[in-house]
Amino acid sequence: MSYPVVAIIGQPNVGKSSLFNRFLKRPVAVVDESPGVTRDRNYAECDWNGRSFNLVDTGGMVPNADELMDQLIYDQTEFAITEADLVMFVVDAKVGSDHIDKGIARRLAKAGCETILVANKADNDLIEAETYEFLRLGLGDPVAVSATEGRGIGDLLDILVERLPSPEEDEGDESGAIRVAVVGRPNVGKSSFINRLTGADRLVVTPVAGTTRDAVDTPFEFQGQYILVDTAGLRRKYKVHENIEFYTTLRTGRAIESCDVAVVLVDAADNVTSQDQRILDEVISNRRAAVLVVNKWDLIEKETRTAERYTRKIKETLARFSFLPVIYISALSGQRVPKVLSLVKKVHEEAHKRVSTSELNEWLEKTVGRKHPPAREGRFIKFNYITQSEVAPPTFVIFANRPELVDRSYISYLSNQLRAEYGFSGVPIRVKFRRK
Repeated sequence: MSYPVVAIIGQPNVGKSSLFNRFLKRPVAVVDESPGVTRDRNYAECDWNGRSFNLVDTGGMVPNADELMDQLIYDQTEFAITEADLVMFVVDAKVGSDHIDKGIARRLAKAGCETILVANKADNDLIEAETYEFLRLGLGDPVAVSATEGRGIGDLLDILVERLPSPEEDEGDESGAIRVAVVGRPNVGKSSFINRLTGADRLVVTPVAGTTRDAVDTPFEFQGQYILVDTAGLRRKYKVHENIEFYTTLRTGRAIESCDVAVVLVDAADNVTSQDQRILDEVISNRRAAVLVVNKWDLIEKETRTAERYTRKIKETLARFSFLPVIYISALSGQRVPKVLSLVKKVHEEAHKRVSTSELNEWLEKTVGRKHPPAREGRFIKFNYITQSEVAPPTFVIFANRPELVDRSYISYLSNQLRAEYGFSGVPIRVKFRRK
């Protein structure tokens, strides 16, 4: 990555995600009073006084933990430390240092990391005066801040920028990267899919549904630049009980809104459920291009034309989404996983395809000649011309004498004919009407 990497680490519930959000001036990471909310590494680009860097939020570190989840989070944070050019070690100014802080400090000293010690929750002068007890950690003077109040944040950022390595020539520009949101029900294998694709255990994976809570960005290069966004599993709304799940559902919705292409994973063993259809509805209602990925295909007993029959069944169940390409994979074995990105790239190109006005008007004349819109209220509808006004999604504007009289069935006919002529696989298209 072309920008320096700054990792925010510390034990659970010291305010790492609050500090992450404060730096970015927007609520990117989920914040809750209960410890252990952040489980994966969460990346975001940050800028201060003209210096850009990649900020990484991490889960709470618990050295020598017995719980499986704590061990996995610790491993993830270790990975973030090895990636980082600078580490911000966050401690709780109100609680003081304990054996966990000392263990983390020893780990950082052993690794020789460039480290800034940050005493968070120093909400007033009295608490700030007590922060010098953290000198015993052997990591230099603590920088007292309050992420919730914004106290001392500017000073911390000044110190951070001074400690960053000298800027180098950019190795590449991620602004042209295709942003891919990986969405689906809980436990369909979203994190496993990204881990298999990137060839690294970048995301926490357990058999427990709902392990991923944040929408986590993973920059990735494979015959092109991508940003893979792992998201929390979308449950039915009445099943969303906890505050954490409420916010992570919102976060997943925002990830869909901001993506270029959505990879919608379904479980081969479950066929296509009503919740899968709701997720597809959310993707298409946000006019995002999409690829339907059937995961865990290795668990299905194969016969001749199994995939063909499965595809036919999907198309029947998802008649409204018949324009979506379907691919069968196994995140566990890696079967056809790289081909998903080839489909993503193709669908992204389809979303940005333009058709010339002259070509469209020839198409309109032929299409209306085959099936003219029925007269409404005793009046005939006459189409004057058509043009493509937008891409991503492709949007077509047809000018007519009575646009308000065109019914939905005829709009569907025109949309289907556009697809038949020009493709637009995996892409929702819009057909609008205007009075000449």
